[in-house]
Amino acid sequence: MAGPLEGVRVVELGVWVAGPAAAGILADWGADVVKIEPPGGDPARTFGRMLGISAAGGVESSGELNPPFELDNRGKRGIVLDLATDEGREHARDLLAEADVFLTNIRAGALRRVGLDFEKVAAANPRLIYGLITGYGATGPDADRPAYDVAAFWARSGLAHLLTRPDDVPPFQRGGMGDHMAGMTLAGAVCAALVARARTGTGQLVTTSLYRQGAYTVSFDLNTFLLTGHSIAIGQRETMANPCMNNYTAGDGRRFWLVGLQGERHWPALCAAVQRLSWLTDERFATGRARAANAAVLIAELDAIFAGKSLDEWAETFAAQPDLFWSPINSLEDVIADEQFHAAGGVVYVPEGDGSSVPMVASPADFHGTPVHIGSVAPTLGQHTEEVLAELAQRTNRSA
Repeated sequence: MAGPLEGVRVVELGVWVAGPAAAGILADWGADVVKIEPPGGDPARTFGRMLGISAAGGVESSGELNPPFELDNRGKRGIVLDLATDEGREHARDLLAEADVFLTNIRAGALRRVGLDFEKVAAANPRLIYGLITGYGATGPDADRPAYDVAAFWARSGLAHLLTRPDDVPPFQRGGMGDHMAGMTLAGAVCAALVARARTGTGQLVTTSLYRQGAYTVSFDLNTFLLTGHSIAIGQRETMANPCMNNYTAGDGRRFWLVGLQGERHWPALCAAVQRLSWLTDERFATGRARAANAAVLIAELDAIFAGKSLDEWAETFAAQPDLFWSPINSLEDVIADEQFHAAGGVVYVPEGDGSSVPMVASPADFHGTPVHIGSVAPTLGQHTEEVLAELAQRTNRSA
């Protein structure tokens, strides 16, 4: 099996991360994805240089190691088309006439200028699923406003504000966070549209935006504000109302998070773990209301206790309490070394073409009846142009 989307033809006209990520997920799931690039290439091919990553080994593109590009573009076939020319636009239209899915994150105005807007493409292929990622939405005053995820997903949606401590500066988003979330959303929407097409015989336009993705990410807060007019207070570690839902530091300097959301269930287990069973009847801490009122005192006491053992020692102690939920705060090195990360399928090994393979982060879905096989690393610029155009000519000749 090549995955649940085996036989589905996808054409991608994507740049940077969000559009290529959506198509990359579909490629992971078995679709035949043809990536269209301009003669100068997807600008994401410059990520390696921008990040100062040296080609010390592994996958290389034009002599440069480019892990972000590899992640979103593995398993695709890449072609170069100059959409500024009649020939390039004709080839693109011919590809879309036979495709099941078109994915893009190019701005709507630019798509209209080259004749690849939804109305024109759908008129030629009514069965096509047209997937579009925008910055701020397909309608409204900012519909064609340029955006990266730092702007639309991180800053404008309220996410950065909610993660900013009072009187501090906003934290910086990690690369591609909003893009990858929007890509996953669009991949799911495309699959839903394919199900609908099987029922109706007709394709449709499906869209998402970085702005909507950011808003949905903080929808716990936004929906509370919509329904009540009040925001949820941003907690401070030293005074968290529920000290069982807080982060602490072990004696070796490693940090961890307690996630005791249900007080009646998790508080006794924490008391047992830290050998303070007397706290169960201590009027300062016996109830959730009392723990909130005395949070600063309780957190300070827990800080002192946790400083007495290494995190490995606490891990053994916590393991003896089934109702104590917790997690280490891992570094990247910790994640890669985590047996559970690998056991859960977090890494996929992608063939390089010379018999070797390279480890990459897996997209976060597994299909146990139609398992996925990722066939190749990301294409070099224009690697499959002749192959894809020859296939297109053959299909055109057969249908003529």
